[in-house]
Amino acid sequence: MNLPEGLRARLAALYPGAQIRRVTALRNDESAGGEMKALGYARLLRIETTAGTVVFRTLRPDEFGHDRRADRVENMVLAYDTFAKIPHHVAAVDVGMIRNDGMLLPLGETGEPYLITTWTEGSLYADDLRRVAAGVATDQDLARAETLARVLLEIHAQPGTQPAAYTRAIRDLLGLGESIFGMVDSYDAETVPPARLRAIEEACLAWRWKLRGNDHRLRRTHGDFHPFNIVFGERGVSLLDASRGIEGDPADDVAALSINYLFFATNQTDWRTGLGALWSRFWSVYLAGDRVDVCAAIAPFFAWRALVIASPKWYPHMSAADRDRILRFAERALAADRFDPSFGAEAMA
Repeated sequence: MNLPEGLRARLAALYPGAQIRRVTALRNDESAGGEMKALGYARLLRIETTAGTVVFRTLRPDEFGHDRRADRVENMVLAYDTFAKIPHHVAAVDVGMIRNDGMLLPLGETGEPYLITTWTEGSLYADDLRRVAAGVATDQDLARAETLARVLLEIHAQPGTQPAAYTRAIRDLLGLGESIFGMVDSYDAETVPPARLRAIEEACLAWRWKLRGNDHRLRRTHGDFHPFNIVFGERGVSLLDASRGIEGDPADDVAALSINYLFFATNQTDWRTGLGALWSRFWSVYLAGDRVDVCAAIAPFFAWRALVIASPKWYPHMSAADRDRILRFAERALAADRFDPSFGAEAMA
């Protein structure tokens, strides 16, 4: 693949003397399989050079809060500012604009934003979950679930720095184009009745008022801690795409990962020996070190992730019965005073 001259020039400035060996276009989820995840926000190129391998990304406009150029600029700059603050995360190398004539420049001129990050070798955690869904959990699978619980405890051990960041995190949970309101707007009436979506949305609004003012819960967070952003390799865990300012409620990250044990298990025959075992191990390890009582606040975060998973635009091949199962899990969490991890087993019964 031939690189545009502007990108070649920028790489030469970043890595003087380096030679480009190979360029590969990547799907947003390279190994997840198109039959599962139909949407992705980014356009990605893997660029191998004699100085190392990097990923060049741009964002496509979409209805989930990225329709304005300013939205896409914000996303890229926030990534550049925050990736280094998350343990185990890939590094952001450069951020700037692609000028209309194809040249890459620092931010400020007309064009689209880009981001360059380091590359990490390994396999997506989503691949593990897909394999377990087809069989049983191994000792390594259990160990990895425990590792991820401990990674989150490490991330969440750092308190937030600005109390107002908690208020914004809870507001953004509902109001962003890629969060609860935006996901609800993406549904059609044939997939899920509008009355059901409105009830979920109103329950989440009630939870906003329960959580509002609880800035003592503010911690460093990843913001998008799901299996497609987690890589296991020879050097352990690497993380991708920290999001939404990396400060908020730890329940955000716990929900983002744990609901995927339910999602990948929708077609599994034995929850107890498969993904249910990973669910149990993850929860037991995380709760043993939990500093803020995530079960008291996790319901609206589960609702958000359930709306993503059940979305016909994100996962068009999910059956109507499985969509209903995931949404019922979220509705039960929203209706309870606090979340009980046993809800997971009951949802899969």
